[in-house]
Amino acid sequence: MTHSTRTRTRRTAALAGVCAVVLGLTAPATASASASASTDHGALAWTKCAGATADPRQQCATLQVPMDYADPHSPLIDIAVSRIPSENPAARRGALLLIPGGPGNTSLDDPSGKGQKLPQEVRDAYDLIGFAPRGLAPSTAVDCGLDHADLATSRLRPWPAPDGSIDDNMTTARRTADACARNGGPLIQHLTTANEARDIDRIRAALGERRISAWGVSYGTYVGAVYSQLFPRHTDRIVLDSNDNPDPDRVNRAWLAAYEQGVEDVFPDFAAWAAEPGNPYRLAERAADVRPLFLGLAARLDREPIPWPGANPEELNGDVLRQTMLDSLYAPSKYPALAKLILAARQGTVPPAPANPPEAVLQNVTAVAAATLCDDVAWPRGAAAYEKDVAESRAKFPLTAGMPRNAMLCAAWPYAPKEAPVRITGEGPANVLLVQNKHDVATPLSGALKLREALGGRAVMVTVNSTGHDAYLANGNACGDRVVSRFLASGQRPKTDLYCR
Repeated sequence: MTHSTRTRTRRTAALAGVCAVVLGLTAPATASASASASTDHGALAWTKCAGATADPRQQCATLQVPMDYADPHSPLIDIAVSRIPSENPAARRGALLLIPGGPGNTSLDDPSGKGQKLPQEVRDAYDLIGFAPRGLAPSTAVDCGLDHADLATSRLRPWPAPDGSIDDNMTTARRTADACARNGGPLIQHLTTANEARDIDRIRAALGERRISAWGVSYGTYVGAVYSQLFPRHTDRIVLDSNDNPDPDRVNRAWLAAYEQGVEDVFPDFAAWAAEPGNPYRLAERAADVRPLFLGLAARLDREPIPWPGANPEELNGDVLRQTMLDSLYAPSKYPALAKLILAARQGTVPPAPANPPEAVLQNVTAVAAATLCDDVAWPRGAAAYEKDVAESRAKFPLTAGMPRNAMLCAAWPYAPKEAPVRITGEGPANVLLVQNKHDVATPLSGALKLREALGGRAVMVTVNSTGHDAYLANGNACGDRVVSRFLASGQRPKTDLYCR
């Protein structure tokens, strides 16, 4: 193994501990297998994957694509691709692309990971395909070279000051945007959802497939919708799981703003759990008491932070508590982490600091997330628009304290979008199945319904009576899982929208 390959292997393995919700909207990222073969931009040469955690059947390759699809003389960049072939070639239908969330997440090791949760008939029908989106190692990578303090999630997601001021947030936006312009190189301007969709079509062609199926999760639902809009004749069976609002005027701003409603949808579930008798992390005798308890503790920590050595920042303040709340509402399995932090803070203590991933990995993930959010659509410049929105948000949604409508680094992004966002419409084949949990903090049902409306007759939507982000084979229920598995295996969709109790 060469020094370069060893370096890329360590880098992608480190991603296993990184949560790509740094700026985006997805669950924790996983990756461990780096691409180990480089090819021309028209074919894939499969070899054994580098890395110890990939399924031994998983193969890896590298595809070259244009950095700028609008420039016929554009430099080429690398896209790392992986696959596990169909387990029954006689039953093989084609390829199923696993589209990661984020932005800033990878599916490079998903054929070995969540792909193995798929039922046997689906694994027989498809080669499972993963990839590292443009900008994300081991594909050609970007890095903003941010200060360590600016890598804190509670700073990247800009929580206003306790009095509602966003002055510090605007200062941070200018500093971090300047760093991305200074250190990001030319690729930082070409990290868009539309370009990821174009990369996917290059992957499809390199695989030799006339059409490709896909399972997109979280931000990957928007990628999948954009791909289906740009390349409708190249789509087979498309599953969009935990769905983003495709509003072409706001795009990513609408996703971040949706946290307001997402928290309101999910916090009651956490409160009921935190008040259950016998719960070792019980916070209150009544569910109704958990919300004021949380708000009161956050306000106290705003005034009197608790030192937290090893964390970033090295204190437990109100915003860190709020950010932990937001992250913990992604899945009921995360509720204990939030409850333990609340119990400790009420006693004036803190638990051990969360493990920090390697800074190089955080820098890469953060740069991809930031650039995608900022390159997809123009954000308002200057503080005035954000100050009004933040004040309104704080009044209506105290749990999220104005953060979802605040000014992140896109408010100072030095580059204008190179093209308008793709408008999702109902034009194209009726081959899309949406699956959506009723209570989802990151992609709430209200936004998913917007995507369902935009797709019109192309789509059918399965709403699952469950709580958590990621529905299919994760936080959903058996009814929803059956519907999606049947569609992938046989193409059979419900005739109308369905509610899975």
